[in-house]
Amino acid sequence: MVKNLWDNQHGNTDNGLNELVYRSNLLGQDRSVANWGGGNTSVKTKETDFFGREIDVMWVKGSGSDLATMNKANFTGLNLADIQPLLEKDDMSDEEMVEYLSHCMIDSKHPRSSIETLLHAFLPFKHVDHTHPDAIISIACADNGQEIAKAIYGDRFVWVPYIRPGFKLSKMIAEGVKNHPNPELVIMEKHGLVTWGDTSKESYDRTISIIQEAEDYIEKQASETVLFGGKNYESIEKKERERILAQILPMIRGQVSSDKKMIVTFDDSKDVLAFVNSNDAQALSQIGAACPDHLVHTKRVPLFIDWDPSSKDVDQLIDTIKQGIASYKAAYTDYFNRNKSEADQMVEAAPRVMLIPGVGMINTGKSWTASKVSESLYHRAIAVMRGSTILGNFVSLNEAESYAIEYWPLELYKLSLAPPEAEFSRQVAFVTGGAGGIGSATCDRLLKDGAHVVLADINLAGAQELAAAFNNQYGEGRAVAVAMDVTKEDQVISAIHSAVLTYGGLDIVVNNAGLASSSPFEETTLDKWNVNMNVLVTGYFLVAREAFTLMKDQAIGGNMVFVGSKNSIYAGKNAAAYSTAKAAEVHLARTVAADGGQYGIRVNSVLPDAVIRGSKIWDSNWKKERASSYGIDTDDIEEHYRKRTILNVNILPQDIAESVAFLSSSQSAKTTGCMITVDGGVAAAFTR
Repeated sequence: MVKNLWDNQHGNTDNGLNELVYRSNLLGQDRSVANWGGGNTSVKTKETDFFGREIDVMWVKGSGSDLATMNKANFTGLNLADIQPLLEKDDMSDEEMVEYLSHCMIDSKHPRSSIETLLHAFLPFKHVDHTHPDAIISIACADNGQEIAKAIYGDRFVWVPYIRPGFKLSKMIAEGVKNHPNPELVIMEKHGLVTWGDTSKESYDRTISIIQEAEDYIEKQASETVLFGGKNYESIEKKERERILAQILPMIRGQVSSDKKMIVTFDDSKDVLAFVNSNDAQALSQIGAACPDHLVHTKRVPLFIDWDPSSKDVDQLIDTIKQGIASYKAAYTDYFNRNKSEADQMVEAAPRVMLIPGVGMINTGKSWTASKVSESLYHRAIAVMRGSTILGNFVSLNEAESYAIEYWPLELYKLSLAPPEAEFSRQVAFVTGGAGGIGSATCDRLLKDGAHVVLADINLAGAQELAAAFNNQYGEGRAVAVAMDVTKEDQVISAIHSAVLTYGGLDIVVNNAGLASSSPFEETTLDKWNVNMNVLVTGYFLVAREAFTLMKDQAIGGNMVFVGSKNSIYAGKNAAAYSTAKAAEVHLARTVAADGGQYGIRVNSVLPDAVIRGSKIWDSNWKKERASSYGIDTDDIEEHYRKRTILNVNILPQDIAESVAFLSSSQSAKTTGCMITVDGGVAAAFTR
């Protein structure tokens, strides 16, 4: 249920634009009021133009921004005197409207104004809000919606039949309000709500009050309704559900990534499970989108997987999903071909939303954020279907109307505002020892080029702190930390499963976790020998094996990079256990490369030497032991290693990260089983 969150201390600023930002953020923070990226708000003010004249200006949401997070820079100022003559026109194409409005802007640096700018300009109110509240869209998407609106609001509302946003809709709303004796709101069929006020607070208060009236009415009817036709299935217990998801998500990711790789997430919240387990879910889900704003992110319909969860037959589920995705792609391609215009380019045909009884909802997107947007919007769709079926029957846009929105140039323009994709966009990297020097530098490097990163480390607190810092820098959901001791098989399996449950699969695995020990050969204990073998050989084997299996299930290839050592080739003095383990490690990489080629899985190694800065290994006894081997003080160790290189340089974590990025990238697409030395040139370690 929505709540009035207005705070006079923050909301009343005597500054029109500041108040508009506050009101917009307040409306946007409740997704049952305003969809992600949807809705728009405005205020009309007096401003001084570059001639020093006072003019009437309308500030309106800029295209591509989100009400919850937008600030002053996301609004566009337009000269109202230039817009008002448009009221006299009978019609105007989208292209003409956009071109005309570009000349009305008071500052060319402002973003392109909202698609529904004229809706705000044509209404004679200082503050105007257009939102997509669940309760209102429930009315707007009910087959008896106009009757329900009358029962709730009496004669206080204007009902506008569905028409795609643009000039005609804006003029219909303006004329409907003008011809109504005492309007308080506009309900746009299959679309949303328009409200207004003389002050920012009055506009906000009215929006919330109107929604509350609708919610109260719907909930009163709900007490006498069996939701979604009643329960058909029981949910699978959570632990078992996640075990099933860990099996199916990589397969799903492979199936939906035939054109471009997708991030895959899941949602098993209470409202989702109630819907997917119901008798009417399959039929309802195929009627269509609940709101035009949903279409670009969720497609017209989801893929519903007709599976009985009580069977717990995962093999049958996998087969059903594969068949379902293939059928969905074919049907979407037919839908596109039936409706396309000459210049239209089909987006990926795979589903953005999948519904599985007993399991929940699976979402896809080009990033974690995009997948979460489709998830958020389908939550709204479920809420709308609930409300509409309580009130009557759920109706949606027809196929032609849906296509007109999904491939509407003005809607696609909003998506074009996203930054261009980078080398590792749409990819997921799993970095062991992610909280260490080389690990953290590698994560940072991959994130810079678009990757999503899983920091796997025995030091969970350190990995979590680093992941939080990365998310602050690169965006929510770009990094996640998991606890993992590479020598523990159950922990490796659990960490890989956690990565799958977060992002759907893996594309890059950096085997980097490490330690080192030094001692004269005759003083090398069995414990010291075993710990090197356990971490650097067995640990790398376990991670590679689990990742290999996952990448096979995805069937879209993958990359592994093993961080070896100069000692992989050159036997360092007093380092028998470490050198032997590192030699075994890079040979393991070559064997995995030999096995992985047929699946498009590339495996390569980077061989650094003496990466001292930021290293937890060099902060241990290793530094003292290596200095002792060379008969020098620990303070001189970095200089010692620099001087012995041909290039006379020190090796930094970032140097290793660059090589990892290269070996993981498309630039090395035809390279596997390779070793790259990053040691400044140690002649004794030249490969032979």
